[in-house]
Amino acid sequence: MESNLVEMHHIEKKFPGVTALRDVNFTLRPGEVHVLLGENGAGKSTLMKILSGAYEPTAGEIVVNGERFERLSPKLSQQLGISIIYQELSVVNELSVQENIFLGRLLTVRKLGVTVVDKVRMNRETERLLGEIGLHCGPQTQVDALRISEKQMVEIAKAVAFNSNVIIMDEPTSSLTEEEIEQLFTIIRKLKAAGKGIIYISHKLKEIKEIGDRVTVLKDGEYVGTHNVSDVTIDHLITMMVGRELQNKYQSATREHGGQTEVVLEVRNLTRRDGYVRDISFRLHRGEILGFSGLVASGRTETMEAIYGAVPVSHGEVLLNGRKLRIRNTYDALNSGIALVTENRRETGFFHNFNIRRNLAIARQLKDSKQGGLYGLVSPRQEKAISAEQVRAMQIKCASLEQSITELSGGNQQKVILGKWLAAGSQVIIFDEPTKGIDVGTKSEIYKLMRRLCEQGVGVILVSSEMPELLSVCDRILVYFEGRINGEYAIEDATEEKLVYSATVAKEDAQATA
Repeated sequence: MESNLVEMHHIEKKFPGVTALRDVNFTLRPGEVHVLLGENGAGKSTLMKILSGAYEPTAGEIVVNGERFERLSPKLSQQLGISIIYQELSVVNELSVQENIFLGRLLTVRKLGVTVVDKVRMNRETERLLGEIGLHCGPQTQVDALRISEKQMVEIAKAVAFNSNVIIMDEPTSSLTEEEIEQLFTIIRKLKAAGKGIIYISHKLKEIKEIGDRVTVLKDGEYVGTHNVSDVTIDHLITMMVGRELQNKYQSATREHGGQTEVVLEVRNLTRRDGYVRDISFRLHRGEILGFSGLVASGRTETMEAIYGAVPVSHGEVLLNGRKLRIRNTYDALNSGIALVTENRRETGFFHNFNIRRNLAIARQLKDSKQGGLYGLVSPRQEKAISAEQVRAMQIKCASLEQSITELSGGNQQKVILGKWLAAGSQVIIFDEPTKGIDVGTKSEIYKLMRRLCEQGVGVILVSSEMPELLSVCDRILVYFEGRINGEYAIEDATEEKLVYSATVAKEDAQATA
C-alpha cells in the first residue's frame, strides 16, 4: 500500500486564553481529495496553517513524505511540496497576473554570463496555466482589473504552478460561478490522477459529495471522525459538525408584500454613471427579506454599491420610509441609516489594523461624530460599551475585545461586521453574499438574525449566488440580467429553474419566443 503524503499526529495549538486544537489527527493519501469540515472556529484553518508553516504547533508531530517534523516553516513547507490557497485572497492587486503567479520564484536565464529574469518563458508558462484553468485574460492583465472570481482563479493557477504534491484549498469555490466550479473540479481530477493529494475545505456540502473521497470533521478544536464520503449523508455530516439539526426555511409567516404593507426602501429609475446598471426600480416592504439573484456581474452588487453611495449615479432616486435621500458618498449612506455588508470582507469589510473593539464601534462613533467625522470620533469608554454589547448579542467567539480581528475565523469576522452595523442603528441592511465561506451553523444564525431584524422593522436585502439560500430565506426574489431586473418572483412561485431562466434569457427574447 502506498504511504501517506501527510500525517499529523496529536496536534495541539494554544493561543493566549484559547486552545484552538486539541489532540487532532489527520492523514492525506496520494491521489485523493480529503475534505476537512467543521463550523467556523472549529480549527480547520489553524490545522492547515500548521501544515503550511504559518503557525507552530504547541504539541504534536507532522510527517511529510515519511520524514518527521516537530514544526514546519513556510519555506520548508514549500520545499516539501505543500501549497495553500487561503480562503481570503492573497493576490497583489498592483501586480499583473504573471507577476502574481511567479511572485517570489522568478524564472531566470543566463545571458552573456549574467543571470536575468526570463520574461519570455514566464509569459509562456502563464498562458499555459491560464488556459489549463480556463481563465480568459492575458498574462500582463493587472489583477486589480479582475473580478473576485477571476482573482480566485489566479490563486489556483499560482498553486498549480508550484507543481506541489499537496495542495490545500480553503474555500476555493466561494467566489466562483457554476461554470468556474466545474472547471476547478476538472483541474482537481487531473491533479488526483497525477497522484497529488488535495486537502479541501468547504462549507458547500453538496459539492463535497461530488468531489471528495474522505472527510474529516472537527468541532471546537477537537477531532470528531473520518469517513469515506460515499458512506455518509449530508444530514449526518451536519449533525457531526453542529450537534443538532438545522432549520431550512426562514421566510415570514405573513405573505402581504404585494404592495399591502409599508414600504421601507424604494428605488426609482436608478442608473449608474458608468452604465453597469440601468433604470432600476423596486420596493422593499417592512417585514420581508428581498432577494437579488443573477449571474456574476449581472448588476446585483453594482446596484447595491450605487444605493450605498460607493459609486456615482447619473439619475434616479432612493427613498427611506417615504423620505427622499441625498446620498453622495458612503458617509451620507451611514448617516441616512443604510448599511452594506460587502461581498469581500477581507478587502472592504473591516479594518485589519484595528482590534475587535474598535471594529465594532467605528460605525456608531463615526455616525455620532461631528463635521463629517473630523470631531468626536474616538471615545474609549463608548467603544468598550458598544463592542461588549455586540459581542454578547452576536455571540462572537474571541479571546478579548483587544484581540486583532484578523485572528478570528471567517464566521466570527462576519459577525463583527454585522455587529458594527447593528450598533450604528441601521434601518436598511444590504447583505451581499453574507454566508460566503461560512459554516452551516453560523449560516443558520445569520438567517435567523435577518428574520429577527425584519420583525424589528429593519429593511433587509440579500444578494446571493446560491439559489437554495435565496429560496430558503427570502420572501420575494428579483433576478438580474445584463444590468436590468429581468424577473420578479414571490417565494411561493420561485424555483431554481425559473431563477436560472430569468438570469440567462432576456425578458424580451422570452416574450418573442412565447
